Parts: sequence; C-alpha cells; structure tokens
Amino acid sequence: MEQQEEKVVSFFRFEDLRIYGKATDYASWVMTQLSSPRNDAEKALVKSFCHSAYDIALNIAEGSSRSKSQFDHYLKIAKTAIRECVVYTEVAHNLGVFGDGQFEQSREYLMEMTRMLGALIISLQRSSERRVQRGDEEQDGESDPYANDEMSY
Repeated sequence: MEQQEEKVVSFFRFEDLRIYGKATDYASWVMTQLSSPRNDAEKALVKSFCHSAYDIALNIAEGSSRSKSQFDHYLKIAKTAIRECVVYTEVAHNLGVFGDGQFEQSREYLMEMTRMLGALIISLQRSSERRVQRGDEEQDGESDPYANDEMSY
C-alpha cells in the first residue's frame, strides 16, 4: 500500500510561498556577505542594501493578508525592492565589497525572484479577471489570495 505525503500548510500561509522562502534566503545571504563593512561608506551601503533585501520578504508577507488587488500591489512593491537590490549589488561590486562571484550570485537571486513575482502577479490578475467575468467581484479585504492555492511561486 502506497503512503501519500500530506502537505502541511503553515499557520502563516505566506510561509508556503516559494517566493517568500527565496526572499528570506536572499536577505540572509546578503547579511552574510556584508557582515564586515570596512568604513562608514560601506556601513551605509550595508544598512540600505539589507533594508531593501528584507523589504522583499516583508512586502510578500504583508500583502498576503490582504485582498488579491492589495496583494498584487504589495508584490509590485517587493519588485521595487528587488530593483533597489540590483542597484546595491552594482554599487557593492564597483566598490569591491562584492567580488565577481558574489555579484553574479546576487543577480541570479534577483532575476529568479523577479520571474517568480511576475508569475504570481499574473496569476493573481488572471484569477481576479475570472472572478469579475463570473460577476463575483471581491469585496475589499474579503478575498483570499490563496484561493487558487498557487503556492509554487
């Protein structure tokens, strides 16, 4: 007899989103890479870079508790934080804080998260369009952004 694995759903549903895990992994990675600033300029870079890296995950978490349209808005803010991290990655590389390998790894993380967020945003928009076509438009705060259970993002 085959045993089926049961998927355990977290109390905080955003924790089940792959993009959330990727965002927290990236924030941890940035902190590790920037753990030893050499001067005040690098300290300022580290503070701003880490703030933007945290903002990716924070906006995913915050938006997940809102309506689909609000979740979409927070995901777009998370994409803005990714673009900020692209700039900080470039600056860190130009200042010699990041070597070539760290530069490439940071960009790979950021490109992957951009694709994942883009796919989730499109999924939410399509779901909202289907709801409107059926005539059951969401009431503010009453829609479950996980209704499709598209947890692979």
